[in-house]
Amino acid sequence: MSLINEDLQNLLIKYCEPESELLQQIDRETNLKVLMPRMLSGHYQGRVLSMLSKMISPNRILEIGTFTGYATLCLAEGLSDNGIIYTLDINIELEEMVRNNFSKSPYQDKIKYILGDANKTVNELNEVFDIVFIDADKKNNGTYYDLIFDRVRSGGIIIVDNVLWGGKVLQQKQDKDTQNITSFNDKIA
Repeated sequence: MSLINEDLQNLLIKYCEPESELLQQIDRETNLKVLMPRMLSGHYQGRVLSMLSKMISPNRILEIGTFTGYATLCLAEGLSDNGIIYTLDINIELEEMVRNNFSKSPYQDKIKYILGDANKTVNELNEVFDIVFIDADKKNNGTYYDLIFDRVRSGGIIIVDNVLWGGKVLQQKQDKDTQNITSFNDKIA
């Protein structure tokens, strides 16, 4: 089930700012080489993340869930001159690809890529964030939210991916991931 059909998706992309060549390469490589490539944020969502970042010119961004780095680079587009984005992931199998993607970016010196369990690594960061993007394992959305809530500045933005879960949250019978997302949505509503 999807809330946005292909025609609507194409219309949204038509009115979006184009992807950079690097983002196009990351999208293609992810789709060719990585299991579950649909986890990639993609063009439309990437442009929304970039727009939100550009609106507030953040000094500090925290991303929980790097995957192949597409969303990281979109968020980095709005960083202030001295801004830093911390991106946390647990998947060591993608480390080489992610580091390679970041090395090709004009934002490479602003990205702090940290491997490890976000439940632990978040607490090691002594920062207040302007933007937090939670896009990791759905069962821990509530835990991540609790960990970062008091570390977001007044006027900052917390973005949580997949809260509609492709429309599955509307279904009566829900799998475990959908139940976790529904519980999280109820918690923050």
